[in-house]
Amino acid sequence: MEARLNLTHKIGQGISPQQFMDDMQIRAIENSNIPNTKEQSISVYENFTWTQEDQKAFFTALNNRSDLHCLILCTDWCPDVIWNVPILFRVMEQSRISTEVLLMEEHMETMDLFLTDGGRAQPIAVFLNGSGDVLGRWGARPAYIQAVMNRFKKNNPDKQEAGYKEKLNQTYQEIGELYHASNEYQEVMLHELRDLFTTFPS
Repeated sequence: MEARLNLTHKIGQGISPQQFMDDMQIRAIENSNIPNTKEQSISVYENFTWTQEDQKAFFTALNNRSDLHCLILCTDWCPDVIWNVPILFRVMEQSRISTEVLLMEEHMETMDLFLTDGGRAQPIAVFLNGSGDVLGRWGARPAYIQAVMNRFKKNNPDKQEAGYKEKLNQTYQEIGELYHASNEYQEVMLHELRDLFTTFPS
């Protein structure tokens, strides 16, 4: 389905990564253990390092691909955005892929093309070719972290059920702990993005 999607009309509608970071509101997200969202996000961005030379080399080699474009659908109040978007920014910088952020609230019709299990999970990074055709997407979380949410949804299908909200908050806490635990999620993201990019026609 996604292969036939064309988003040419969205190119140029977003804001730059720098503007996104500058404009971030400062929030506390308690169940994800983030006292200051802006500080946390900038810290992830500034402390990112390439631990594997071959990963860095792979993304650097994409510098020759001037035809690729990345749209990141997100908001600044979602914990997964706080952790994952700075890494997406770093990878796109390394790859020299032109990147813009589409704030979800302003681009709902585009967000709704890329739902996760029927929900608006974010961030979603959408990759386009020179003609604006969608080549692929990444998001909203590295697979092993997404698995925690998938398990919760499978075990708690009824949102009206007593205790649903508490269990959901526990799940967010568990996901928060995985992000806080180590930079493993960043390594997984790099692998997933690399796997995705190798499927793009050269």
